[in-house]
Amino acid sequence: MIAFLGSGLLGSGFIRAMLAKGEQVKIWNRTKEKAEDLAQYGAIVCDSPAEAVKDTARVHVVLKDDKSVDEVLASSEAGLMKGATIIDHTTTSVEGAKERTDKWQKAGYTYQHAPVFMGPANSLASTGYMLVSGNQGVIASILPELEKMTGKVLNYGDEPGKAAGMKLAGNLFLIAITAGLSDTLALTKSLGIPVSDVASLFEEWNPGAVLSGRLKKITDGNFDKPTWELDMARKDAGLMIEEARENGAPLVVIPAVAAEMDRWIADGHGKSDWTVIGKNNI
Repeated sequence: MIAFLGSGLLGSGFIRAMLAKGEQVKIWNRTKEKAEDLAQYGAIVCDSPAEAVKDTARVHVVLKDDKSVDEVLASSEAGLMKGATIIDHTTTSVEGAKERTDKWQKAGYTYQHAPVFMGPANSLASTGYMLVSGNQGVIASILPELEKMTGKVLNYGDEPGKAAGMKLAGNLFLIAITAGLSDTLALTKSLGIPVSDVASLFEEWNPGAVLSGRLKKITDGNFDKPTWELDMARKDAGLMIEEARENGAPLVVIPAVAAEMDRWIADGHGKSDWTVIGKNNI
Protein backbone atom coordinates (compact mmCIF):
# COMPACT_ATOMS: atom_id res chain seq x y z
CA MET A 1 0.00 0.00 0.00
CA ILE A 2 1.27 3.47 -0.97
CA ALA A 3 0.01 6.85 0.24
CA PHE A 4 -0.11 9.97 -1.89
CA LEU A 5 -0.62 13.41 -0.38
CA GLY A 6 -1.60 15.82 -3.15
CA SER A 7 -3.50 14.90 -6.29
CA GLY A 8 -3.14 17.99 -8.45
CA LEU A 9 -1.96 17.91 -12.05
CA LEU A 10 1.36 16.20 -11.31
CA GLY A 11 0.18 14.07 -8.41
CA SER A 12 -2.83 12.70 -10.28
CA GLY A 13 -0.58 11.51 -13.09
CA PHE A 14 1.69 9.71 -10.64
CA ILE A 15 -1.30 8.14 -8.91
CA ARG A 16 -2.91 6.90 -12.13
CA ALA A 17 0.41 5.45 -13.29
CA MET A 18 0.88 3.60 -9.99
CA LEU A 19 -2.64 2.22 -10.13
CA ALA A 20 -2.10 1.09 -13.72
CA LYS A 21 0.96 -0.84 -12.54
CA GLY A 22 -1.17 -2.68 -10.00
CA GLU A 23 -0.25 -0.71 -6.87
CA GLN A 24 -2.78 -0.02 -4.13
CA VAL A 25 -2.83 3.72 -3.48
CA LYS A 26 -4.50 5.73 -0.73
CA ILE A 27 -4.78 9.44 -1.51
CA TRP A 28 -5.63 12.74 0.12
CA ASN A 29 -6.02 16.20 -1.37
CA ARG A 30 -7.08 19.54 0.14
CA THR A 31 -9.77 19.82 -2.54
CA LYS A 32 -11.46 16.46 -2.10
CA GLU A 33 -13.19 16.59 -5.48
CA LYS A 34 -9.81 16.29 -7.22
CA ALA A 35 -9.04 13.18 -5.21
CA GLU A 36 -12.49 11.70 -5.85
CA ASP A 37 -11.91 11.98 -9.60
CA LEU A 38 -9.24 9.31 -9.16
CA ALA A 39 -11.52 6.81 -7.43
CA GLN A 40 -12.65 5.58 -10.85
CA TYR A 41 -9.10 4.31 -11.42
CA GLY A 42 -9.01 2.45 -8.11
CA ALA A 43 -7.57 5.06 -5.73
CA ILE A 44 -8.75 4.92 -2.12
CA VAL A 45 -9.80 8.46 -1.20
CA CYS A 46 -9.19 9.51 2.41
CA ASP A 47 -10.57 12.37 4.49
CA SER A 48 -7.30 13.35 6.16
CA PRO A 49 -3.54 13.02 5.67
CA ALA A 50 -3.32 10.86 8.80
CA GLU A 51 -5.92 8.44 7.40
CA ALA A 52 -4.12 8.28 4.05
CA VAL A 53 -0.73 7.38 5.53
CA LYS A 54 -2.02 4.83 8.05
CA ASP A 55 -0.48 1.38 7.52
CA THR A 56 1.62 2.57 4.57
CA ALA A 57 5.39 2.19 4.52
CA ARG A 58 5.87 4.70 1.68
CA VAL A 59 4.34 8.15 1.43
CA HIS A 60 4.64 10.38 -1.63
CA VAL A 61 4.06 14.12 -1.38
CA VAL A 62 3.29 16.56 -4.22
CA LEU A 63 2.18 19.90 -2.83
CA LYS A 64 2.70 23.62 -3.47
CA ASP A 65 5.58 24.83 -1.29
CA ASP A 66 7.52 24.47 1.97
CA LYS A 67 4.63 25.71 4.09
CA SER A 68 2.09 23.29 2.65
CA VAL A 69 4.49 20.35 2.93
CA ASP A 70 5.23 21.14 6.58
CA GLU A 71 1.54 21.59 7.41
CA VAL A 72 0.38 18.41 5.67
CA LEU A 73 3.18 16.24 7.06
CA ALA A 74 2.44 17.56 10.55
CA SER A 75 -1.21 16.59 10.02
CA SER A 76 -0.21 13.14 8.85
CA GLU A 77 2.20 12.34 11.68
CA ALA A 78 -0.44 10.78 13.94
CA GLY A 79 -1.09 8.12 11.31
CA LEU A 80 2.47 7.52 10.10
CA MET A 81 3.79 4.02 10.40
CA LYS A 82 6.98 3.96 12.46
CA GLY A 83 9.96 4.00 10.12
CA ALA A 84 7.90 5.05 7.10
CA THR A 85 9.65 6.63 4.12
CA ILE A 86 8.41 10.02 2.96
CA ILE A 87 9.29 10.94 -0.64
CA ASP A 88 8.62 14.58 -1.39
CA HIS A 89 8.35 15.68 -5.05
CA THR A 90 7.40 19.27 -4.22
CA THR A 91 9.56 22.13 -5.51
CA THR A 92 10.82 23.68 -2.28
CA SER A 93 13.62 25.79 -0.86
CA VAL A 94 17.03 24.24 -0.30
CA GLU A 95 16.93 25.00 3.42
CA GLY A 96 13.43 23.53 3.75
CA ALA A 97 14.57 20.25 2.20
CA LYS A 98 17.55 20.10 4.56
CA GLU A 99 15.46 20.87 7.64
CA ARG A 100 12.83 18.25 6.81
CA THR A 101 15.50 15.61 6.15
CA ASP A 102 16.96 16.21 9.60
CA LYS A 103 13.64 16.67 11.43
CA TRP A 104 12.00 13.49 10.18
CA GLN A 105 15.13 11.41 10.67
CA LYS A 106 15.23 12.48 14.31
CA ALA A 107 11.55 11.52 14.61
CA GLY A 108 12.28 8.00 13.35
CA TYR A 109 11.26 8.38 9.70
CA THR A 110 13.05 8.73 6.39
CA TYR A 111 12.46 11.91 4.37
CA GLN A 112 13.82 12.03 0.82
CA HIS A 113 13.38 15.08 -1.36
CA ALA A 114 12.93 14.06 -5.01
CA PRO A 115 11.76 17.03 -7.13
CA VAL A 116 11.07 16.50 -10.81
CA PHE A 117 11.32 18.00 -14.26
CA MET A 118 8.03 16.48 -15.35
CA GLY A 119 4.67 17.73 -16.50
CA PRO A 120 1.33 15.95 -16.00
CA ALA A 121 1.82 13.90 -19.18
CA ASN A 122 5.26 12.78 -17.96
CA SER A 123 4.00 11.72 -14.55
CA LEU A 124 1.28 9.65 -16.20
CA ALA A 125 3.67 8.09 -18.73
CA SER A 126 6.54 7.67 -16.20
CA THR A 127 8.92 9.77 -18.30
CA GLY A 128 10.98 12.89 -17.58
CA TYR A 129 13.55 13.46 -14.85
CA MET A 130 13.60 13.05 -11.07
CA LEU A 131 16.33 14.61 -8.92
CA VAL A 132 17.74 13.28 -5.65
CA SER A 133 20.60 14.01 -3.26
CA GLY A 134 21.48 13.10 0.30
CA ASN A 135 22.02 9.81 2.11
CA GLN A 136 23.16 7.40 -0.58
CA GLY A 137 22.00 4.36 1.37
CA VAL A 138 18.48 5.76 1.50
CA ILE A 139 18.57 6.64 -2.18
CA ALA A 140 19.79 3.17 -3.13
CA SER A 141 16.99 1.56 -1.13
CA ILE A 142 14.21 3.51 -2.86
CA LEU A 143 15.81 3.88 -6.29
CA PRO A 144 13.96 0.91 -7.85
CA GLU A 145 10.63 2.51 -6.92
CA LEU A 146 11.68 5.96 -8.12
CA GLU A 147 12.85 4.53 -11.43
CA LYS A 148 9.35 3.15 -12.02
CA MET A 149 7.99 6.70 -11.79
CA THR A 150 10.24 8.51 -14.25
CA GLY A 151 12.46 8.20 -17.29
CA LYS A 152 15.67 8.96 -15.41
CA VAL A 153 16.74 9.61 -11.82
CA LEU A 154 19.58 12.15 -11.51
CA ASN A 155 21.64 11.68 -8.34
CA TYR A 156 23.53 14.79 -7.15
CA GLY A 157 25.46 13.22 -4.33
CA ASP A 158 25.54 13.27 -0.54
CA GLU A 159 24.39 16.81 0.20
CA PRO A 160 20.75 17.07 1.35
CA GLY A 161 19.07 19.98 -0.36
CA LYS A 162 21.26 19.96 -3.47
CA ALA A 163 18.48 18.38 -5.53
CA ALA A 164 16.23 21.25 -4.42
CA GLY A 165 18.84 23.73 -5.63
CA MET A 166 19.20 21.98 -8.97
CA LYS A 167 15.44 22.02 -9.44
CA LEU A 168 15.32 25.76 -8.77
CA ALA A 169 18.19 26.32 -11.23
CA GLY A 170 16.38 24.37 -13.92
CA ASN A 171 13.10 26.14 -13.31
CA LEU A 172 14.87 29.51 -13.44
CA PHE A 173 16.16 28.66 -16.89
CA LEU A 174 12.71 27.53 -18.04
CA ILE A 175 11.22 30.81 -16.81
CA ALA A 176 13.99 32.77 -18.55
CA ILE A 177 13.35 30.95 -21.84
CA THR A 178 9.62 31.62 -21.68
CA ALA A 179 10.18 35.28 -20.77
CA GLY A 180 12.57 35.57 -23.70
CA LEU A 181 9.98 34.04 -26.01
CA SER A 182 7.42 36.52 -24.72
CA ASP A 183 9.74 39.43 -25.63
CA THR A 184 10.43 37.81 -29.01
CA LEU A 185 6.73 37.56 -29.77
CA ALA A 186 6.15 41.14 -28.58
CA LEU A 187 8.82 42.40 -30.98
CA THR A 188 7.71 40.34 -33.97
CA LYS A 189 4.05 41.17 -33.42
CA SER A 190 4.89 44.88 -33.31
CA LEU A 191 6.75 44.46 -36.62
CA GLY A 192 3.82 42.67 -38.25
CA ILE A 193 5.64 39.33 -38.44
CA PRO A 194 3.22 36.41 -38.06
CA VAL A 195 3.77 33.82 -35.35
CA SER A 196 3.97 31.15 -38.04
CA ASP A 197 7.15 32.78 -39.36
CA VAL A 198 8.67 32.81 -35.87
CA ALA A 199 7.80 29.14 -35.49
CA SER A 200 9.32 28.28 -38.87
CA LEU A 201 12.54 30.10 -37.91
CA PHE A 202 12.96 27.99 -34.77
CA GLU A 203 12.08 24.82 -36.68
CA GLU A 204 15.03 25.48 -38.99
CA TRP A 205 17.41 27.11 -36.49
CA ASN A 206 17.55 25.70 -32.98
CA PRO A 207 19.14 28.25 -30.62
CA GLY A 208 19.06 25.65 -27.86
CA ALA A 209 21.87 23.83 -29.65
CA VAL A 210 24.35 26.52 -28.52
CA LEU A 211 23.53 26.14 -24.82
CA SER A 212 26.37 23.79 -23.86
CA GLY A 213 28.85 25.88 -25.85
CA ARG A 214 27.71 29.10 -24.16
CA LEU A 215 27.98 27.50 -20.73
CA LYS A 216 31.50 26.27 -21.52
CA LYS A 217 32.46 29.73 -22.81
CA ILE A 218 31.40 31.31 -19.52
CA THR A 219 32.93 28.65 -17.25
CA ASP A 220 36.23 28.62 -19.18
CA GLY A 221 36.49 32.34 -18.43
CA ASN A 222 38.17 33.16 -21.75
CA PHE A 223 36.39 36.25 -23.05
CA ASP A 224 39.31 37.71 -25.02
CA LYS A 225 38.54 35.85 -28.26
CA PRO A 226 34.99 36.96 -28.96
CA THR A 227 32.62 35.37 -31.42
CA TRP A 228 30.17 38.19 -30.69
CA GLU A 229 31.54 41.32 -29.07
CA LEU A 230 29.60 42.76 -26.15
CA ASP A 231 29.45 46.16 -27.92
CA MET A 232 27.76 44.52 -30.90
CA ALA A 233 25.37 42.48 -28.78
CA ARG A 234 24.42 45.67 -26.92
CA LYS A 235 23.85 47.46 -30.23
CA ASP A 236 21.46 44.69 -31.29
CA ALA A 237 19.67 44.80 -27.93
CA GLY A 238 19.20 48.53 -28.45
CA LEU A 239 17.69 47.95 -31.88
CA MET A 240 15.25 45.42 -30.41
CA ILE A 241 14.19 47.79 -27.63
CA GLU A 242 13.78 50.77 -29.96
CA GLU A 243 11.87 48.86 -32.65
CA ALA A 244 9.46 47.47 -30.07
CA ARG A 245 9.00 50.84 -28.37
CA GLU A 246 8.32 52.65 -31.65
CA ASN A 247 5.66 50.09 -32.49
CA GLY A 248 3.95 50.25 -29.12
CA ALA A 249 5.26 46.99 -27.64
CA PRO A 250 7.70 47.69 -24.78
CA LEU A 251 9.83 44.68 -23.87
CA VAL A 252 10.31 43.25 -20.36
CA VAL A 253 13.41 41.05 -20.30
CA ILE A 254 15.78 42.59 -22.85
CA PRO A 255 15.95 46.06 -21.20
CA ALA A 256 17.20 44.40 -18.00
CA VAL A 257 19.83 42.47 -19.97
CA ALA A 258 20.84 45.65 -21.79
CA ALA A 259 21.34 47.41 -18.45
CA GLU A 260 23.67 44.62 -17.35
CA MET A 261 25.55 44.88 -20.64
CA ASP A 262 25.97 48.62 -20.04
CA ARG A 263 27.59 47.94 -16.67
CA TRP A 264 30.14 45.61 -18.22
CA ILE A 265 30.84 47.98 -21.10
CA ALA A 266 31.41 50.80 -18.60
CA ASP A 267 34.00 48.56 -16.92
CA GLY A 268 35.89 48.28 -20.21
CA HIS A 269 34.58 44.95 -21.55
CA GLY A 270 32.97 46.23 -24.75
CA LYS A 271 35.38 44.27 -26.96
CA SER A 272 35.10 41.09 -24.89
CA ASP A 273 32.86 38.20 -25.85
CA TRP A 274 29.36 39.11 -24.74
CA THR A 275 29.20 36.08 -22.45
CA VAL A 276 31.42 38.08 -20.08
CA ILE A 277 28.19 39.26 -18.42
CA GLY A 278 28.16 35.84 -16.67
CA LYS A 279 31.76 36.09 -15.45
CA ASN A 280 31.00 36.97 -11.84
CA ASN A 281 28.72 33.94 -11.44
CA ILE A 282 31.33 31.21 -11.92
